[in-house]
Amino acid sequence: MPATVGRRIDRLTPVQGGRRRVDRRTVVRIGVVVAVAYAAWLAIGAFGRPYNFFDMRIYHGAVVWWANGNGLYDFIAPSTTLGFTYPPFAGLVMLPMSWLPVAAAGWLNALASIAALAVVLAALLRPIVDRLGWSLWFTVGIATPMAVAIEPSRETLGYGQVNLLLFALVMGDLVGLRWRAKRGTHHDTADSALARFVYSGTWAGVGIGLATAVKLTPALFIAYLMITRQWRAATTAIGTAIGVTLGTFAVVGPESRTYFGSVLWQTERVGAADMTANQSLAGLLARLYDSIETPGLLWLAFSVLLLALGLSRAASARADGDELTAFTLVGLTANVISPISWSHHLVWVIPAVIVLADAAVRRHEASRGLSARISGMPPTGGVPSLRPPIWYPTLTGLRHGVGALALYLLFLISPIWPYEHQLPEVSHYQDGLFGALMENSLAIALIVLVAALPWRPGAEPAFYHDRLVRAAQLTGRR
Repeated sequence: MPATVGRRIDRLTPVQGGRRRVDRRTVVRIGVVVAVAYAAWLAIGAFGRPYNFFDMRIYHGAVVWWANGNGLYDFIAPSTTLGFTYPPFAGLVMLPMSWLPVAAAGWLNALASIAALAVVLAALLRPIVDRLGWSLWFTVGIATPMAVAIEPSRETLGYGQVNLLLFALVMGDLVGLRWRAKRGTHHDTADSALARFVYSGTWAGVGIGLATAVKLTPALFIAYLMITRQWRAATTAIGTAIGVTLGTFAVVGPESRTYFGSVLWQTERVGAADMTANQSLAGLLARLYDSIETPGLLWLAFSVLLLALGLSRAASARADGDELTAFTLVGLTANVISPISWSHHLVWVIPAVIVLADAAVRRHEASRGLSARISGMPPTGGVPSLRPPIWYPTLTGLRHGVGALALYLLFLISPIWPYEHQLPEVSHYQDGLFGALMENSLAIALIVLVAALPWRPGAEPAFYHDRLVRAAQLTGRR
């Protein structure tokens, strides 16, 4: 008996050692996550601007003013000319924060935004880490503070904006579309009717509809859904946006009539087009012309061109099974063609960095496999060697990796602010050509991404399988 017990203890010893190794590895990973978070905090201090929830103070003051019986759009923040600019549905959503101090509302919004960003990153990175065999929590733990540190995120959090929350609503529909494409693999085995409904993805489009009701630019995603013939999601998005808007009319009719009758068309409430923070095509053109206003016909012509380019490339990305890149292209296009796209609106560079980085990894892996197959081929008499140079696998995907790193560093450093100028006091050419390029660098990067962001054929098998099934059906009909 003692010998038997001894053997059992011996068998348990490697398991316990394995657990100790796992624990040490987990501790190391937690340390890495903490170090990255601290580095992100330092980067925000180095490259960010002083933040005091400036926009949140306007929203908070407006809803407090409204809660006291005044008109929502009559509010003007003290010492400014700024008031509430969102649709009245957004005012209803923000109304509960009138019960909180402005600082508490700002921090609550920041925490909710970071949590939403982490959930979105988990959804976007899940297919990638599953393919590579990485740890999801560790990858998301590193990616979240890195994403928080860049210009759109830190400006959103520091000013008390809602861009990350709207981003999460839209990307939630991407998850819904994934689950719909995988119909039969999750929801059929779910325990409850609610779980089956959630995993069915039939609700896809609700997030885009809600985001459109809060801010008009997400409506471009509805156009994308229609172009790609995702009719159910498009109908759901349209129905949600209209339903919410009509419901708001029923609840707060005076504010709804004021907004859609006059406030929506008062572009001066938002700010001048040439302001450095406006990194849209309209802002770029205004600064190039050294004018407060955008040259209208030129902006319209280029906007139509970029709109067609962005939507067509998004449709092609989806046709090749890469819905993430398709959504990213639509979001970037919306940023480019919008008359005003403040730097905190540009959250779509986050998935753009992910797409570029994953494209680099995919190409590198593919080249290694190709190199191994070619290297294993027997030599043929009189035929030159097909063996690629030894550096070929190493450099394949390098340009996409460099692109991902350059894009991230650009939005981390955000070189627009050292060259910020405002007419008529200071010309946008005060610092020469280099200064003009830096002041417009984020807008230029967006335009380049709309024109050149690569997609990854078959990156999301659910969508690619859906395309193959439809192609087979069409072939059978012929």
